[in-house]
Amino acid sequence: MKILDETIHPGETKTLNLEIARLHTATKLKIPVIVSRAKQEGPTVLLSAGLHGDEINGVDIVRQIVHQRINIPKRGTIICIPVINIFGFINQSREFPDGRDMNRVFPGSKSGSLAGRFAHHLLKHIIPYVDYAIDFHAGGQSRFNAPQLRIAPGIDELENLAKIFHPPFLLYSAQISGSFRNACAKLGVKMLLFEGGKSMDINKEVSTMGVEGTKRFLRSFDMLRNEFNVKEEEKEMITIINSQWVRSKRSGLLHDQVEIGTFVEKGSTLAEISDPYGAENVAIKAPCSGYIINVNDAPITFQGDAVFHISKTLK
Repeated sequence: MKILDETIHPGETKTLNLEIARLHTATKLKIPVIVSRAKQEGPTVLLSAGLHGDEINGVDIVRQIVHQRINIPKRGTIICIPVINIFGFINQSREFPDGRDMNRVFPGSKSGSLAGRFAHHLLKHIIPYVDYAIDFHAGGQSRFNAPQLRIAPGIDELENLAKIFHPPFLLYSAQISGSFRNACAKLGVKMLLFEGGKSMDINKEVSTMGVEGTKRFLRSFDMLRNEFNVKEEEKEMITIINSQWVRSKRSGLLHDQVEIGTFVEKGSTLAEISDPYGAENVAIKAPCSGYIINVNDAPITFQGDAVFHISKTLK
């Protein structure tokens, strides 16, 4: 296997560097790509995070997988990229310095924007070797996502893999134009998109679910070495066919949000919004019965802000 002009032999692990650009200080930016091959042939799995530079929980999940040497496969190949958007990670920002969301510019181009160039090189140099992928994300802008997988509907293999990974929630989500997941699907790569936690935060429970789910995923391909214990998830995975955002009808202080993962009845109070002068409290009501899979943890909300994500139809 030859990636980025480096040959990785069976039984070998190498850290390669994807070099695309420099900082304005002329410092080279290197994205570490950790490639581990077993002596026995098998599929190639990509574990990636940090597509949005402020989504640290995903970075922590892939970091733990590498630190615990889960990425050394029994068979096949595992490629780990803990931080794709190294610019955003340095700046603790979601976007690239050019203001673009990398997850909306795929497939990119060799001579396009900075984010587009990164997308292009990722698809050109890494993805052609990949059969399956798990891309780890977190909620943005103080919005905490319950641990969940997102897949496009109607793909049996992805649904079976999601059941094996077994997070608390599985959410059907159509492919988004310009996204990494959509670009991989067009190249024949089967991807699970994991969401959990919120930006600029590491939640231990979310990280543990991500690591344990990945171990179950790898075991299903006989890629997980026998030395690892696998925790079986006993709770039922809730499959959500569609969902909706609940938005704030006014600005103010946000209080008493319902706990993430809770099932609520239509019309029940999810939170209250108050003005800072003690004159009024306004309740946010559930528009339907369902599970709360995202909660806005910000202490202040503005009119129109997404405050909750709630399931509408379950499978």
